[in-house]
Amino acid sequence: MTWDLTKSGDLAAAIGAYEADDLEQEDTMALFQYLVDTGLAWTLQGHYGRIAEWLIEEGLVEGEEILRPLRPDED
Repeated sequence: MTWDLTKSGDLAAAIGAYEADDLEQEDTMALFQYLVDTGLAWTLQGHYGRIAEWLIEEGLVEGEEILRPLRPDED
């Protein structure tokens, strides 16, 4: 499906489809690219930011990695 993610209704529908595991890989990458480009990835639930960071690290979407402090249980 083609989404116009600049429209709030389409963005909400795309997020809903993602959460229902109903998006094709191409649409998932487009959604996360949009979320990274707009900064929304870092303001939604933590899951979105963590997935966005992973996708950036893997080179699947473009963006700057977010540097975060290490948790006490991380080395």
